[in-house]
Amino acid sequence: MSNIEDSEKDKLQEEVNAFGWDAISSEFSRIYPNQNNPKHYGTIISWDFGGKDPLRGISIYDDIDCWHFVTYGLSELYEKESDNLDISGFGMEFTFRLKKNCYHNEENEIKCICGILQSIARITFTKGEVFKPFEYIYTGQSVGIDSEQKSQITGFITIPDVKANTIDTKNGRVEFVELIGVKDNELKRILNKELRVSELYEELKSDITDYCR
Repeated sequence: MSNIEDSEKDKLQEEVNAFGWDAISSEFSRIYPNQNNPKHYGTIISWDFGGKDPLRGISIYDDIDCWHFVTYGLSELYEKESDNLDISGFGMEFTFRLKKNCYHNEENEIKCICGILQSIARITFTKGEVFKPFEYIYTGQSVGIDSEQKSQITGFITIPDVKANTIDTKNGRVEFVELIGVKDNELKRILNKELRVSELYEELKSDITDYCR
């Protein structure tokens, strides 16, 4: 993925009817009205043309103490293609909120999260798996998901995004599914049926992924 200049991004969207793309951007403009040009990482070679990254792009908004990521590509961003008029594409986009100042290199961590979101989206594109709120993603890895692999965060649970509402677009409904980074021992408690995802979320008391906890 590469950082797309605003003019290039605008030109890309003007060439086609970006109904879905505009609807996602509009919802996040509602949340962050003063951020018309958030950080944005776009895919150089699209999935349709043999690229390895299924998402068309990821925007990152500044939410004071954290970065708020949102994906573009799991829903239908342009013209309607599927027969299901109620759901846009897979009916979801991923979001993620990363606490600031708990890492050494901000740009590396932002790019790392973009890579992780692409990897999870790849599961949907290749296996058709749709992620819903209050599920878990167990990676089985023992090292952290951060770029330096030093944190204790190794996997994820999902919730409805705390700020972004489900939207009805011209192409159908889109739900924003937020990923929260969790520790291996927390995931094992879910795997062992000691608690449910919703209960772990209540224990965490926050949707922001914190590499320092």
